[in-house]
Amino acid sequence: MCSTAGDSNFRPDKDNRITRALWDAGFFNAEHRYPGLALEGGGIESDGQGTLLTTAECLLSPNRNPHLSKAQTEATLKELFGLDRVLWLHHGYLAGDDTDSHIDTLARFCSPDTIAYIRCADPADEHFEALQAMEAELKTFQTAVGKPYNLVPLPWPEACFAEDGHRLPATYANFLIINGAVLVPTYGVPQDGEALRVLAPVFPGREIIGIDCRILIEQHGSLHCVTMQYPEGSFRGNSSYDLKS
Repeated sequence: MCSTAGDSNFRPDKDNRITRALWDAGFFNAEHRYPGLALEGGGIESDGQGTLLTTAECLLSPNRNPHLSKAQTEATLKELFGLDRVLWLHHGYLAGDDTDSHIDTLARFCSPDTIAYIRCADPADEHFEALQAMEAELKTFQTAVGKPYNLVPLPWPEACFAEDGHRLPATYANFLIINGAVLVPTYGVPQDGEALRVLAPVFPGREIIGIDCRILIEQHGSLHCVTMQYPEGSFRGNSSYDLKS
């Protein structure tokens, strides 16, 4: 989950074999390509209208695509996804994170003109400086039509720690948008309810549902990290396939 694609500790070989097995089983109604790019789903965030949001720390990490410059990476993303532009964040991180700052832990599109993001207002917290700098960056971004984004700061959860004492990457930005609802990770801390209340008006017409994700951050991921969204029409009918065969 949320693995660092190029790190030897998180090699994607077996993950890629799953996709190939699904393809061979006739599961997909879509083209299957190997573009030669190490890229995890949590590392990119799109508004669905030609704009992609990502972090330089992740996509430009030498663990992933050292053969590509920033300009080449951006050109490749534009070609693969039909993008008009790429917005790069150069600040922001979570302690305990092993993804090189996946964007889905930091800032998310809620609509083409709205971005929800994690905000730390505690100067004593180790994240304060980096996340203040990230917030300042977000304020400089403009929509495709040249207007500032509607920025929605998410509450900062009380620090969560593993049994060995290291800090876990708890974040409310790792929510999952599904048909009719938004699933929001919760961690058994006082800020959980506030996170649900903040996101409710951002997604009118969708039910906001909290999901206990403490067990997931113990494994260094969260809700969005362990899911995959497929566009309508990606599957061949409604048939079930025996993937054990």
